[in-house]
Amino acid sequence: MDEHRVYFRQLLSGRDFAAHDPIARQMVNFTYLIGDRETGEAIAVDPAYDVGGLLDVLADDGLHLTGVLATHYHADHCGGDIMGYSIEGVRELLAHDGGAVPIHVQRAESEWVKRSTGLSDSDLVLHDSGDVVHVGDVPITLVHTPGHTPGSQCFLVDGRLVAGDTLFLDGCGRTDLPGSDPDAMYESLTQRLATVPDSAVLYPGHLYSREPFATMGETRRDNYVFRVPSLEQWRRLMGR
Repeated sequence: MDEHRVYFRQLLSGRDFAAHDPIARQMVNFTYLIGDRETGEAIAVDPAYDVGGLLDVLADDGLHLTGVLATHYHADHCGGDIMGYSIEGVRELLAHDGGAVPIHVQRAESEWVKRSTGLSDSDLVLHDSGDVVHVGDVPITLVHTPGHTPGSQCFLVDGRLVAGDTLFLDGCGRTDLPGSDPDAMYESLTQRLATVPDSAVLYPGHLYSREPFATMGETRRDNYVFRVPSLEQWRRLMGR
């Protein structure tokens, strides 16, 4: 794939969009825009807080939205209610002019997404691990990585791993929330993501570290989650 053809933007909530939203600034979510510059098509990963602003970013860059990839169901990624606050997300996006697009989720996450966002079956496209979604002619491989939630997923595109809350540069997603599973998280980190090459660049779901991205090689070297040698020790670390 021609690197100049692939459109890829990492946008920080509260800075690059939703700049006046105090929750967006506090949560420091990343939304990703991935597209094909030749066809003008783009997909948004985890659009929340300000869907109109995200559509404006695409329009300013000469692209239009053709789909959404949801890493998992939590409100700061898909919209919904969190800590008594209502966050704009995929439900508002579908109602927005130019926003009526398919929402791609892992099969195991569909019921959670519907409950948290109010979407229906007809709004969702269900996937299994290994499925490929194309935006224009740019392929995006979906990797099911349960642990943070039952249907958490990561996306491999053009040498990048968009990881949601499965993996951060420092640490991983919480495993003490509804639907979380520490054992599944350990399997995701040590087995399901094991085939991602060290050269791939990790793009996480939040800015929880000094840098916004790093190679998987650097992450495997520096992140403590890759230094736990057994499931038993992992369980102790997770308080099990």
